[in-house]
Amino acid sequence: MAPCRVTSLGDTAFNIDYGDAPDAGSRIAALNTAARAAHQRGELAGLVELVPTFRSLQILYDPLTTSRAEIEAALLALEAQTARTPPPPSRVWRLPVCYHETFAPDLAALAAATGLSPDAVIARHSAADYVVRMLGFLPGFAYLTGLDPALRLPRRSDPRPRVPAGSVAIADTMAAIYPSDSPGGWHLLGRCPLPLFDPAWSPPALLAAGDRVRFEPIDPDRFAALAATRPRLEPDLGR
Repeated sequence: MAPCRVTSLGDTAFNIDYGDAPDAGSRIAALNTAARAAHQRGELAGLVELVPTFRSLQILYDPLTTSRAEIEAALLALEAQTARTPPPPSRVWRLPVCYHETFAPDLAALAAATGLSPDAVIARHSAADYVVRMLGFLPGFAYLTGLDPALRLPRRSDPRPRVPAGSVAIADTMAAIYPSDSPGGWHLLGRCPLPLFDPAWSPPALLAAGDRVRFEPIDPDRFAALAATRPRLEPDLGR
């Protein structure tokens, strides 16, 4: 197991960095989960926020409440502990997706570019087991790894000025769901009718780093019914 290293980000933040270690994603997710749990128990005084990325966990802290040395030592002790113990079960989200052409403006072009039929693209996309690596770009926008290699294409050369909320998209090696209307340059393959982000929720984002995601195909009638009621999903627990 490759060692992590600490890099400073000024007077109130630092990174615990795993570089290009092949297990970086799982180690970051495990440390992020353990640190948040410790903070909820009243430990890690002075912790302000944790920001998982592809290579590191960023720690923001209050220097009036704790010292850099104290919180760094506590986080590194947690890191050593999580490295020695099996990870807790991941949350598994089963997100309904309608792949009908109404919601999938790039499906036909992507099928042609990959040499697959539209049905084969849908089958491969919905069969994959995705992992949330980080949130960014928009509040609640989750970057998902696990995309079938046969579906990997560069971003669109002509980004759209508006991508509808719930759009399920792919680009390069990643998959994602747009949590709100925004510009975007990813290929759109379908749409999820359920909300992924709400400022009134605690936490406001449905997905978090380390979660797993499965896409479950639905027809337009089921999409309309879910869009009308917008129930909030609950995750399964699994590994």
